[in-house]
Amino acid sequence: MDWQSFVTVFATVFVAELGDKTQLATLLYASDADRSRLTVFLAASAALIVASAAGVLAGGALSRFISPAVLQWVAGVGFIAIGVWVLLSRS
Repeated sequence: MDWQSFVTVFATVFVAELGDKTQLATLLYASDADRSRLTVFLAASAALIVASAAGVLAGGALSRFISPAVLQWVAGVGFIAIGVWVLLSRS
């Protein structure tokens, strides 16, 4: 296993997930006294695993047809575009 890649991906996803809608929804589910926190944890973990698997599969499939440099560029432009859209939509 490439530990440097593991730590980089882990840190990036961990920081990106802090305080996002998914974490807030999980917090709300866990705050319900009638709901098992173990069930909430397992369901949220399974959802993140499935979503991550879809991303890995899509990235692997796309990389066969598009160079990784182009994919990085498109992802970067996409993030910038979303950021600009969020900033402008609050005006």
